[in-house]
Amino acid sequence: MPKTYRLFISHSWKYGDAYDKMVKFLDDQGISYYDHSVPKDDPVHTNGTDKQLREAIDAKIKGCSGVIILAGVYATYSKWINEEIKISGDYSKSIIAVEPWASEKTSTVVKDAADRIVKWNGKSLADAIRELF
Repeated sequence: MPKTYRLFISHSWKYGDAYDKMVKFLDDQGISYYDHSVPKDDPVHTNGTDKQLREAIDAKIKGCSGVIILAGVYATYSKWINEEIKISGDYSKSIIAVEPWASEKTSTVVKDAADRIVKWNGKSLADAIRELF
């Protein structure tokens, strides 16, 4: 029976297509997983306070096997990705940084926090999950 990973896939709903592609990578590689990410339709995104969103993220990361963060340059300036990195550290969760496809600039903040950095490739991501989580 394959292992089921409990993954927190960091994302900004402004860049939802990148999240969708990472999920497709996992599905295409046969990774069995439970997605701990805060869902787009969760009202805490639109009606909640920053404190409520942080608590929701904290609860999701606390129960996961590991964290996946897209290391696009926008991540360096994202308050929420910085919070996710801090929360991951609070719970000693491993982080995989995924460098966006054909990116020339990436987030050193994310890469410095990562236990593994992979390219925009399903096999690389799946291999890192199997090794770290």
